[in-house]
Amino acid sequence: MPHRIWRLQLTCPQPSCTGSMVKAGLYRTIRRVLDIDGWYLMATEYLECLRCKKKVGGWSQGIIRQLAPTYSRQFPAVLTYKLSCDHRVVTQLKSRTLGNSATQLCNTLREQHSDAWMRRAIQYLGVCEQFLALCSVRGQFPPPPTMPTLPSPIWLLTVYGYDIMTRLDEYKARITSTFGSILKMDSTKKVTKKLAGIASDTAAWVTNVGNEYGQVLISVPTCSEGAEGLSSMAAGLMRRYRLAEVPPRQLIYVDRDCCNRDGVSKTAALFQEWGQLVVRLDIWHLMRRFAAGVTTESHELYPAFMRQLSLCIFEVDSGDARRLTEAKRSQLEGKHGMVGLTDAEVIQKITREEWRLHCRRRTRGAEETALLIQELL
Repeated sequence: MPHRIWRLQLTCPQPSCTGSMVKAGLYRTIRRVLDIDGWYLMATEYLECLRCKKKVGGWSQGIIRQLAPTYSRQFPAVLTYKLSCDHRVVTQLKSRTLGNSATQLCNTLREQHSDAWMRRAIQYLGVCEQFLALCSVRGQFPPPPTMPTLPSPIWLLTVYGYDIMTRLDEYKARITSTFGSILKMDSTKKVTKKLAGIASDTAAWVTNVGNEYGQVLISVPTCSEGAEGLSSMAAGLMRRYRLAEVPPRQLIYVDRDCCNRDGVSKTAALFQEWGQLVVRLDIWHLMRRFAAGVTTESHELYPAFMRQLSLCIFEVDSGDARRLTEAKRSQLEGKHGMVGLTDAEVIQKITREEWRLHCRRRTRGAEETALLIQELL
């Protein structure tokens, strides 16, 4: 109740009105909110505009956006059409990884709700038993109410989407403030295959442009792969850099249209304002072109060939490898009592995930790479 309790001065959330909001009684609807181990009820107040006479609830987004973080962060839930979800539940969805899905969260909530409901039911039956022991007339008490059913995992994902929408400005500010110095443009069919309903079969490819921080700067559906049909996307991206007064990018990695013997490549022609832009073929697609010229993905030696090809191009940073070896040696000596191991024996104990997590990789250089690839072929 921002006006009734905190005495905050609020304005009308309607776009064409600037009237002041005053209290107009209590909101008639009471929301049921899903919590970690149960449900609770939440009420709010009615606010009325003195100018347009429009009434809104105190928990509407137009009111919450006007509150300072001191007050807005106290709002406990994300509201949907019928039910509501506490922020403590939504927080569990922010770290979704493999094995930590919405279905897993739903199962965990069901277990915690069942345990809390059983405790309350036992307490209720215990009070009934004490009451009957003190009464001279034997009566019968109603059984405990059934446990309310939990919403589905799809509803949890919907709530998570609503929570993201409330923080959309923050996400945009982060991406806008870190444009990145290296861009990568790639196309995929995986997104278009998930389109359903009217949007089905409306696009064949989705082209994404990201930076070295893993942030997607822009995503555009197209009818074909390649530079055709991407002029508007490139113009919009260059305009964003120009309005933000960010220097033009000088390097972009692509999956095709990187070379042209007759002059400027198709990708460079898209970004005409960035005259110093260097277009290079992404290393993964370079490796795929080598593999396509040798064998197919169904060949038994294809995985081994791709691993060896990656070793021909990349090498692990020597400083990171040395620090990882020292840390692994300390771990083996402290936890497992394995002393006196050579560097080769310690390296054999390092898993592939540990190499990927703790060590950076860099290219070997053109001459060494060409020699190693020739030997591999």
